[in-house]
Amino acid sequence: MALAVETRLTLAEISAKIDEGTRIDVDEARWLWLNASAEELQQLAYKVRARFHAPGECTYMVMRIINYTNVCVAQCDYCAFYKLPGQAGGYVMSHDDVFAKIDELIALGGDLAAFNGGFNPALPLSYYCDLFAAIRARYGDSVEFYALTIAEFMYLADHAKISNAEAAQRLKAAGVRWITGGGSEILTEDFRSRHSKFKYTVTEYFEAQRAIVEAGLKTTATMVIGFDETLDERLEHLDRTRQFQDETGGLASFLCWTFKPYFTQIGGIEITTAEYLKHLALCRIFLDNIPRIRTSVLTQNQQALEGLKYGADDFDLPIEDEVTQKAGATISLDFERILSYARELGFEPTYRHVALAAAKA
Repeated sequence: MALAVETRLTLAEISAKIDEGTRIDVDEARWLWLNASAEELQQLAYKVRARFHAPGECTYMVMRIINYTNVCVAQCDYCAFYKLPGQAGGYVMSHDDVFAKIDELIALGGDLAAFNGGFNPALPLSYYCDLFAAIRARYGDSVEFYALTIAEFMYLADHAKISNAEAAQRLKAAGVRWITGGGSEILTEDFRSRHSKFKYTVTEYFEAQRAIVEAGLKTTATMVIGFDETLDERLEHLDRTRQFQDETGGLASFLCWTFKPYFTQIGGIEITTAEYLKHLALCRIFLDNIPRIRTSVLTQNQQALEGLKYGADDFDLPIEDEVTQKAGATISLDFERILSYARELGFEPTYRHVALAAAKA
């Protein structure tokens, strides 16, 4: 049936829908990927971008991902970072360790820390509540933090034998304002059964994210491409994300990045920047209810800024992320060079402060 629909589509018809502000469906998104050129996708994505952002405008953040522990029992085959409990090299950061990393972030001009670790069975929910409360007490509104990924949040609630709603409220009481969409990778059950069978189901993922939104916390959507996922799996991920945003309006942004296969169990060959940019354009076209689309400097380096021409409007300048660095990502602290490249592409980047005190200054 899908093939019969696809054969009746034309680029002119899809382009007309986009001009009118009409939503495209999954069949039309599939047709675009299979038939439209990169240049045509770029033009369509820029039309959707213009609904939310002025031409030539873009924003960026300076942030650090703090990998507070590398002990994890999830055993995802695409991860080069984790250590099993009791394995040599495992660690858990103290409050002072975390403070030192945040202090360095501030010294480099950043105001956002994101936490990403793993499913560490030795860490109770109180470890996280105490840590986040200590950060809020020490830094107030001068620094913001993305407390956990949704995958970690789900593990904590399960490990504590409490509901998602109760876990969200306890974290909120500790000063947490954000729990991001990390741990999504590709949101299909088949993908998870192939690569992360000890993680939670897609249905459970969205149930947890809904509880986060209902608790009054902020959240985001993420996606990682370049494993062995099919086109249909990519489209299912996007469709589920768009439906969730229709239902909740809780997604502040969408970030897509590419899988780094080096030193991982699954291995493989990294996808090209050209494929990433084409996918980014399709995301911008399809996700018509998410204003902010972010391109990934962490995994694409300076080339990620080409994504601003493919519908993205925002990016971050990371100073650390052990998870992706262990799998082959490289990080540059030459922020001015990266920002200069954005200007060469015709964009004027503006710092997007996340911390409340910095945003008001």
